[in-house]
Amino acid sequence: MKNINNKEQVEVMALFGYEMTPCRPLSFKRKGEKYEVEVTELLQTRIRFDKSAAMHIFDVVANKIRYTLEFNSIKLTWHISQA
Repeated sequence: MKNINNKEQVEVMALFGYEMTPCRPLSFKRKGEKYEVEVTELLQTRIRFDKSAAMHIFDVVANKIRYTLEFNSIKLTWHISQA
């Protein structure tokens, strides 16, 4: 597994309209990787506003490692960093 201390764009499978959380990431896949990584725990969600974009931030656990997933509501892109 490569080091992802910097933000890296990823593909995310997410469930929208999930109970009290409007979005829940289920898995992610990095560019060039063959397999998806399953999100096993959702720790915290929050929203940060960056100019005109709302950044939806998810602290998650996958493979016993803590990650931060960010969704940009304008660009419709996901980025990941290791927490």
